[in-house]
Amino acid sequence: MVKSAAEIGLIGGTGLYDGKFLSNPRRVRIHTPYGSTSDDVIIGEFSGRSIAFIPRHGKEHTIPPHLVNSRANIWALKSIGVSRILAASAVGSLKNNIRPGDLAISSQFIDFTKKREYTFYNGRQVCHISVADPFCPELCQLACSTANNIGCNVHENTTYVCIEGPRFSTRAESNYYKEILRADVIGMTVVPECVLSREVEICYVSIATVTDYDVWSNEPVTSKDIIGVLKENAEKSLKLISEMIPKIPKSRNSCKCSRALEGSYV
Repeated sequence: MVKSAAEIGLIGGTGLYDGKFLSNPRRVRIHTPYGSTSDDVIIGEFSGRSIAFIPRHGKEHTIPPHLVNSRANIWALKSIGVSRILAASAVGSLKNNIRPGDLAISSQFIDFTKKREYTFYNGRQVCHISVADPFCPELCQLACSTANNIGCNVHENTTYVCIEGPRFSTRAESNYYKEILRADVIGMTVVPECVLSREVEICYVSIATVTDYDVWSNEPVTSKDIIGVLKENAEKSLKLISEMIPKIPKSRNSCKCSRALEGSYV
């Protein structure tokens, strides 16, 4: 097992599959108690910071969202010293003012997944982790301020509906999420990723690129359309991440993520 090899983890979503932006990259295969990670971990440097990159769906996008082994991915990052995760993803919009090409930084999620592995605590020790505020407030604030500084249209404090996938929503479901739940964006990957990160006391922020209006808008969603928008906007997410990394403080004094397990054990 590699120890203290990286301090910041990047989880690449749809459209972000490699770590070519890292200097001195090396591929590391990390064996975990939970099976294989989505791909080898690429460890390198960026702006003087040590970075570990995992493509969530594999470098060839062969892993659908409902089969991503998030426990292995998060455990692997924790095992090499990662204390903060920047997680890129693609989402659909549930609001007229959240447009394709915009960025969304979520502060809450609503979970509609069904069959995933949600915890590291399936054994003798019981842990009830608090996810009242599931995303790291320090990283969320930094992501929003950085996006504004570089001229991105960013929506902060959004609520992310996470569905099981791999299918897209029906019109009835989409209207339910929009009109009844009043959520902002919809995706398939933030749960259980952010919950598992909290269980191992890693700060986590979701950096989502809006690719489409969900089907409430009467326009059926297709993977082809999503990939097209992502290709057009991939540089935007990468620019935000590259501008964020040097600004991330070395110490974690402004959030409670590093103390998440206090009082959580039975």
